[in-house]
Amino acid sequence: MGAPHWLALFALIVSAWIVLYAMALPADLRASARMFGAAFWESLCTVTPDAAGFGRVTLMWALMAAAMMAPTALPAFATYDDLGRSTQTRFGALVSGYMAVWLGFSVLAAGLQMALFSAGLVSAFGDSLSLGLSAGLLLLAGLYQFSPVKEACLSKCRAPLTFFMAHWEEGPLRNGLRLGLVCLGCCWALMLLAFVGGVMNIAFMGLATLIMVIEKLPQYGRILTRPLGAALVLSAIILALRAI
Repeated sequence: MGAPHWLALFALIVSAWIVLYAMALPADLRASARMFGAAFWESLCTVTPDAAGFGRVTLMWALMAAAMMAPTALPAFATYDDLGRSTQTRFGALVSGYMAVWLGFSVLAAGLQMALFSAGLVSAFGDSLSLGLSAGLLLLAGLYQFSPVKEACLSKCRAPLTFFMAHWEEGPLRNGLRLGLVCLGCCWALMLLAFVGGVMNIAFMGLATLIMVIEKLPQYGRILTRPLGAALVLSAIILALRAI
């Protein structure tokens, strides 16, 4: 994995995490840490009800997608790279197609965050201000863990060789788009839990990334999916009772 395209992919992932870390610094530290450009980072993290605010929130979600979702697809990327060595397949087109799907998700998530902020349900940093909203998102994510759609998407993510062989003739870009859609089917509900754990919470993002990476591993993921769903449903019930 020392090839330039792998180095570029890892640089993308690491850079996204570095920027997210800088954005997630406490307000007082941001104000004093001029080396990060405090005014820029602060404005980047603040929601305003206009096109500029929507653009900033979309950028934040796009960075989250790059930092959190690209690592979950590394086994699939490696499989495609191995298959393409004899045919000189364009690795960059595959990754571009994959990330294009998550960029689309970022636009929708940003729109949802703006709507929730306008309704007073989340803070300017995207944290839930409503026990009812938090409980609803936890319940949604928990129930989705048991759904046939989730299982079907996970089965493809856990067997990337079979997945790519079935669609190889479509080319790298369409394969990337397909892989992105399958990954979206696996992880969209867990990604929306960022509103519960904190959109700017690095600890939550790290834990969620680890869970989604493990869930796509065939030898470990099958023993995680349903217990995780049960834990999320239980958490939703506890929060709902607190909200009564």
